[in-house]
Amino acid sequence: MLTASSQSVTSLLRVWRDGDQSALARLIESCYPELRKIACGCLKRERPGHTVQATALVHEAYLRLIDARQVRWQDRAHFFAIAAKLMRRILTDYARARDSSKRGAGARPMALNEGLTIAPQLDPEIIRLDDALQELAKFDSRKAQVVEMRYFGGLTADEIADVLAVSRESVNRDWRLAKAWLSREMAREKSNGCPPLGRD
Repeated sequence: MLTASSQSVTSLLRVWRDGDQSALARLIESCYPELRKIACGCLKRERPGHTVQATALVHEAYLRLIDARQVRWQDRAHFFAIAAKLMRRILTDYARARDSSKRGAGARPMALNEGLTIAPQLDPEIIRLDDALQELAKFDSRKAQVVEMRYFGGLTADEIADVLAVSRESVNRDWRLAKAWLSREMAREKSNGCPPLGRD
């Protein structure tokens, strides 16, 4: 279960936003179990032997958060959504760097089933999913957050409902609709031979 209280996280976010640099370290410390759980969930989707470990992923997210002080932090839900997005971005950047040196070698199809599973060695597919997820966020940010927290972060529907302050039913509905949209988008992209969405 998520343990850092909404009030304490929101309070630390405000103090940090107002210029207290030490507030971020206190925030990370109080939220570390949740952040590590998100990191472990992200890494479960990666290939075996991935060089990034959960602790290192939390640390890298922390370093990126230092540069995000100008974000208009709202509350606990916003913080965890940004943290999950940062971790996804870190791993996607890592995959893009590997992909650029091995232009799709060994890529296999991605299966968007009930578990939204991806074989861990499929870096090009992770990149495509990331691009499609960015497109989804443009018109439905909550559904994109649900996917980030459940698929990349490994949080349960109840935990996501707690973070987003919505019902479990809303989370499950968002999850089903987001999966359907992503499945269609990935199938369209594959059948059209299009490059991944959002690429420069």
